Parts: sequence; structure tokens; C-alpha cells
Amino acid sequence: MAKIRKNQAAAIRFGPALKALFLCLLIAGSAVGYVWQKSQIYQLRKQIHQAELRLTELGRDNKNLDDQLADLRSPVMLDQRAHDLGLARAQPMQVVRLPEPSLTPEIKNSPREFVVRQAGATPQ
Repeated sequence: MAKIRKNQAAAIRFGPALKALFLCLLIAGSAVGYVWQKSQIYQLRKQIHQAELRLTELGRDNKNLDDQLADLRSPVMLDQRAHDLGLARAQPMQVVRLPEPSLTPEIKNSPREFVVRQAGATPQ
């Protein structure tokens, strides 16, 4: 019976050591997780800042391109470019004006209309 008591005493002494080890691992794991999470937050903040800088740069480039396009489309600039290329304004005889088509076209005696009238007519 002395052996049994010896084994039980070792088991009783081993239990608190396991609890302490588990508690230390839990605290260490939490600390490592906290540091990793803070590192991820820092990296994401850095990426957001870089994306905002890029967005600002693209917005500035877009505004510059819009201004350049407006300048190129202006009548003064178009006349100047045409003059530089040796082009002149069209003479009134060179301009052909086309009439605006009507919204409801007038169709007289079209084959479809003829077929509809035939189908609607009473047989003789």
C-alpha cells in the first residue's frame, strides 16, 4: 500500500504543474496573438495610406487630363490646329444640309399593309 500512496502523491503534485504550464501557455499565446494583431493593423494602416496617396495622385492626373481635353476641344484651339494643317473653312456651296427625318414614317402601299388589308377583307 505504500506504493499506491507514493504514486498518488506524485499525481497530486503533477496536477498543479500542468495547470500552471497551461496558464503560462495561454498567456504567452495571447501575448503573441496581440502582437501579431497589432502588426497586422499597422500593415493595413500603411496600405490604406498608400492607397489614399495613389487616389489623390490619380484624381490630380484626371483633372489635368480633363483640362487638357477641354483645351483641345475648344473652338479656338480647333481653328488653330486646322490652320496649322492648312485646312480652311468650308464654302457655303460645299455644305450639304440634310432634312431631319420624321418620327413616324409615312408608308403608302407597302406590301405589309396590302397583306393586312387582304387578310381583313371579307371573302367574296
